[in-house]
Amino acid sequence: MARVSRSKDFRWGAYGRAGLVSLLVVAAVLNDESTNGGHYVLPIAVVALVCGAALLVPRLRWPVSPLLVTAATMWWGWPMLGLLAVVLFDLAVGRRAWVAVGCAVAALGANLLTGPSTSLWTPDRYGSALFLPLLAILVGLWLGNRRRLVQALASQVEHLRVESQLREEAARTAERSRIAAEMHDVLAHRLSLIALHTGVLTTRSDTMPAQITERLGLLRTTSTEALADLRDVLGALRDSDSTPTDSSLTPVMRDVRELVDEARAAGQHVRLTTDGLPEQAPTTHRLAVYRIVQEALTNARKHAAGAEVTVRVDYRDVATVVEITNTPGTPHTAAVHSGYGLVGLRERVTALGGHLNVGPAGGGAWRLAARIPHPATGQNGTRT
Repeated sequence: MARVSRSKDFRWGAYGRAGLVSLLVVAAVLNDESTNGGHYVLPIAVVALVCGAALLVPRLRWPVSPLLVTAATMWWGWPMLGLLAVVLFDLAVGRRAWVAVGCAVAALGANLLTGPSTSLWTPDRYGSALFLPLLAILVGLWLGNRRRLVQALASQVEHLRVESQLREEAARTAERSRIAAEMHDVLAHRLSLIALHTGVLTTRSDTMPAQITERLGLLRTTSTEALADLRDVLGALRDSDSTPTDSSLTPVMRDVRELVDEARAAGQHVRLTTDGLPEQAPTTHRLAVYRIVQEALTNARKHAAGAEVTVRVDYRDVATVVEITNTPGTPHTAAVHSGYGLVGLRERVTALGGHLNVGPAGGGAWRLAARIPHPATGQNGTRT
């Protein structure tokens, strides 16, 4: 926004300068005509045009235009006084005040030797000849200092903005590290205890029924995988600037069928229907589908024990559609209603350009559905 404003100001400033210089060139030609008895002197008109062009070209403003205008004012005097004021103003703005004073002294001093028609030292002109250059230098000094002050303030504001961003990033990094440490101390310890105890129990499988042994093996595998996922999450929290590696996308490589098989082994009644191939969807969409099914099965276990769950995943050409519906069940009295899982899913799906619908489906059933559109495909078959 600030860049657009500065570009507009620069453009309007260039237009105003062009108009002023053009007006002064016309005034020089008209003054030439009035001081020569109604006759135009071609050299003065040509010199005025050349000086005006030099003032309008940025590359010629130093040192070409000061030399040209000063020399023209030395010789022709009065008609060139307005252009000399512009040169003196430019020099003062550019921190060349002493050069501006030297140009003014040289032009006014040398003009004493010219003829009376264009001389700056006639009784009706010498006041303007002294006042106009002095005013141009003073205004140029004031405006140049003001511009430099504004630039310094803008630079300081930008520096403060960058410093504020760095402080915010440092605070976020410290907070993420603290959260990672808390999660490690609380979750990693308990999950490792679960994996350890279930591992010890599975060594005594000969004294236990086969169904219990199978459940213990599933529990140990699940806790081990949860520890691996937790390490990935903690690594991402500790290092927010690191690029994701293949190991951080391990859940993508796991298929939704594995989630369903684990849920069935845990006693859930799950029916899965899959249309299309997972490879047809982008990696981010497959990860989103995995998390959606994982959250839906977890919620069904917590809030609808014994319910029948129907999972339908459709990997279409234009979008990935996932729908999970469960019949009424028996909620666990000790279930914790946090709601953060659905909030995270909604943010993930929205970030991918899709939408998530969660709510009752009639008859006490519950439905969770998401549609995530695929990126547009270019002519060469690559996604854009």
